[in-house]
Amino acid sequence: MKSITIKGSERESVGKSATKALRNAGMIPCVLYGGNQTVHFAAEEGAFKNLIYTPNAHTVVIDLGSKKFEAVLQDIQQHPVTDKILHIDFYQLFDDKEVTMEVPVKVVGTSKGVLAGGVLRLNQRKLKVKALPKDLPDFVEADITPLEMGNKLYVTKLETKNFKLLHPDNTVVAQVKISRAAMKAAQEAAKAAKAPAKGKKK
Repeated sequence: MKSITIKGSERESVGKSATKALRNAGMIPCVLYGGNQTVHFAAEEGAFKNLIYTPNAHTVVIDLGSKKFEAVLQDIQQHPVTDKILHIDFYQLFDDKEVTMEVPVKVVGTSKGVLAGGVLRLNQRKLKVKALPKDLPDFVEADITPLEMGNKLYVTKLETKNFKLLHPDNTVVAQVKISRAAMKAAQEAAKAAKAPAKGKKK
């Protein structure tokens, strides 16, 4: 999995007034959990754009000058109206310790149902995986080739190599729904089959 480096500085004061001053200065207050000690730090808002505003998944190197930590994004708190980032939580990575994170779903193949006029619906754009840091996948591949019209692809049908999927077995990843045009054509064909044949007179 690709990694992004975020440069920041450790912060001493974590009270409301100090946090507000940070935000006013264009900085984002952050917390790193999972290690021996919780680390409070701050980084410029622009440092997070390649981590947050992307469909891809990344691990993170948090560079605080004298200290560096490998981590994954755990949670983002955003303003309910403006979507402005208010706070970010990270979780520290260790080579021998499994970690949980969300990764994108990558659709591959061509569905028979779609070729027949159906519409592909992706129910899950991201899936939660658990693995050692070295085994974290960039994405989970969803092969839709076998899907006929009306079929569903369940999470149990996905290939998992050195990682676990943390979803119930009945989770639908993708499905091929009957399109309106296909449904209308089927209804018209059914009506035509029921209609009495014309031109037959005794």
